[in-house]
Amino acid sequence: MSSESQSDRTIDCTGLYCPEPVFRTRIALDEMEKGEIIEVVADDPAAEEDMKSLVKHLGHSILEIRKQEKVLHIFIRKER
Repeated sequence: MSSESQSDRTIDCTGLYCPEPVFRTRIALDEMEKGEIIEVVADDPAAEEDMKSLVKHLGHSILEIRKQEKVLHIFIRKER
């Protein structure tokens, strides 16, 4: 995906630490339709690995991970 990634939904998890970003992302994904994209914004140092694990477990796809200083922007497409 290009640096012009567009999302259908964004959740801001900055200031939250494991497991809260994972819980919030899981709830948001459950509410979304197949093919929609969510952008998760997080600054938890564990967020990148936690999101990779969650997405793999649920069968979705990470399209892009952007790092801006200590903040991650993770774009996930719901696959099912």
